[in-house]
Amino acid sequence: MSSVLEIVELKNGDIVLQPADSDDSPMVTIRFSEEAAEHMPFMKLEVAKAMIQAGIQAFAELTEQADQAVMESGDMIQNTVVH
Repeated sequence: MSSVLEIVELKNGDIVLQPADSDDSPMVTIRFSEEAAEHMPFMKLEVAKAMIQAGIQAFAELTEQADQAVMESGDMIQNTVVH
C-alpha cells in the first residue's frame, strides 16, 4: 500500500481518499446530498478535506488514548460499544 494518499473528486461528485498509486477501493468516501452541494458549489472539496483532516486527527487522538489505557491497565481493551 502506498504511503502517499490523494483526495479526488470523482465524476459522480463523490470525494474519496485513496492511495495515490493504487486501483484499490477508496479508504474514505464522502458524498454530499444534492441540497448540501447546492449550498457550497465551489467549496465541496475544501469541506471534504477538512472532514478528512478532522477524522485523521480524531483517529490519532483516540489511538493515543487507547494506547495509554492499555499501558496503564496492562490489558487490551475489548468489547467496546459505541452508540
